[in-house]
Amino acid sequence: MKKKSTPTPHDAVFRQLLSQPDMARDFMEIHLPPHLLALCDLSTLRLASGSFVEDDLRPYFSDVLYSLKTRSGDDGYVQVLIEHQSTPDKQMAFRLLRYAVAAMKRHLDAGHKTLPLVIPVLFYAGQRSPYPWSTCWLDGFGDPALAASLYGKAFPLVDVTVIPDDEIVQHRRMAALTLLQKHIRQRDLAEIMDLLVAAWQADKTSSQTLLLVNYIIQAGETTDASAFVRELAQRMPQHEVPLMTIAEQLRQEGELKGKLEGMLEGERRGKLEVARSLLKMQLPRETILQATGLTERELDRISDH
Repeated sequence: MKKKSTPTPHDAVFRQLLSQPDMARDFMEIHLPPHLLALCDLSTLRLASGSFVEDDLRPYFSDVLYSLKTRSGDDGYVQVLIEHQSTPDKQMAFRLLRYAVAAMKRHLDAGHKTLPLVIPVLFYAGQRSPYPWSTCWLDGFGDPALAASLYGKAFPLVDVTVIPDDEIVQHRRMAALTLLQKHIRQRDLAEIMDLLVAAWQADKTSSQTLLLVNYIIQAGETTDASAFVRELAQRMPQHEVPLMTIAEQLRQEGELKGKLEGMLEGERRGKLEVARSLLKMQLPRETILQATGLTERELDRISDH
């Protein structure tokens, strides 16, 4: 597909004139299908910028975009996207769809809670007549009927939060991942240890097991990750060596973290004692804060006692 390096004179004059609300109002009254025109309150017609189009589409884009409210009087919006073409394009309908989706996204980004109805209109004035291609984007598929059955309905949904655990365990190589993602936020994953071990039986490779164990450590809320991994190693002898290595690393890291937390707590208590002494000496609060590094709230707590 050859890109337009600069707008053609046809595009330029079309955009310049259709950017005038009166001209656009006449265009819509003449060319919009009656059932769509009936939705539009043309008195609220407002020109919108075309700057929402992605960089890879902008060289092809010569649009005029208008926003207007619906006749129902609610907060609904209709947007009319008018695209000028002087040459036929087999995938023009798909391009119009992409423009429409970009306009919808900008509408949401502006703070609206619902998608606007965007009506793409192709204005064709080329040498080849009549316009040779379909303006239904589904006709761009090899099997339009199959595409319509997919994109005209709700997309497939895998909601792991409602799938029973005993069913998940039967999901072959997906079982362990699905089970973990369902329960990763619970406080103690040991409660589903039996299920996890059963789910992991389909996984014969250490790499996948270690990847999931790392996921538990990074994203899980298990209180004692080291003990959990150690028990898992005992229940899964085929992965015992790498799992025990991880458990030992977690234990050492936990001990180090405990020591650091103890040192910090001791340092904090020391600052509090210094602050109490300085308060008894009736030194200014600003001086005490600077000397101890305490926060206003911490100093308030000891001042009240």
